[in-house]
Amino acid sequence: MLPERRPVVLCADDYGLSPGVSRGILELAREGRISATGSMTNIPAFRTDAPPLRELAGTVGLGLHLTLTAGAPLGAMPRVARHGRLPPLGRILFASLSGRLPTSEIRGEIERQLDAFAQAMGRLPDFIDGHQHVHVLPGVRGALLAALAARRWRGWLRDPGDRPAAIRARPQARKAAVVAGLGLGFGAAARRAGFATNRGFSGFSDFAEGDGFADAFERSFRALGPAPVVMCHPGEVDEALRALDPVVASRPRELAYLGSDRFAAFLEREGLRLVPGPAA
Repeated sequence: MLPERRPVVLCADDYGLSPGVSRGILELAREGRISATGSMTNIPAFRTDAPPLRELAGTVGLGLHLTLTAGAPLGAMPRVARHGRLPPLGRILFASLSGRLPTSEIRGEIERQLDAFAQAMGRLPDFIDGHQHVHVLPGVRGALLAALAARRWRGWLRDPGDRPAAIRARPQARKAAVVAGLGLGFGAAARRAGFATNRGFSGFSDFAEGDGFADAFERSFRALGPAPVVMCHPGEVDEALRALDPVVASRPRELAYLGSDRFAAFLEREGLRLVPGPAA
């Protein structure tokens, strides 16, 4: 009798960021090389790219990639986005850690992005995470949990924390530790509020590993937790992407690797099974 394969969620972030990113993610999803993807519903490309993604409901986890640091908000945010553009991460981070985030504006944008997902996909998301992990920040997490509780939502939330030993075993341990620190207590708060979370998180990259990307990515599967999520950022490069993201070279490398025979052989060798959501 063959041993049971270990379930792991492989989640492609940034669906809707640009047509090229969406094409790459759709290709991998249709081939079974990823098992979940989070959508940036505030980016104009999402509205065009949503219909083919909707066809994958039930086979791929479809989530909201809450976005507060890229593009424009879906409604007025006079304090956060005074000029109609969402601020860079550094500004959100400073306001969060200093207790200066206007939670009413944050909750309003969360609600709008949830509504945009529901309108495009015909239902609320299976899961929610955040672009640059903003969903776990103080001043954001409380607004998010309150908004979801009010809707009686019952999906899962992505916790970017992990055990210190697991973080040390993988690439980009320092970045992973910083994100885990910023999100300290998020998973526990989410579970107290009645929401499921993953247990184990990896996939951090320096976005500049070049030919060493495959080796580094495979090390992301070391020391997996009991209900793990691994994130990735594949996609094709286009002008829309270049206008929103100054770092683009890693995306086609990730796309090529995840679609390769090497990745298929890696999953087989390691006894891994890609699933749309974390195990209970």
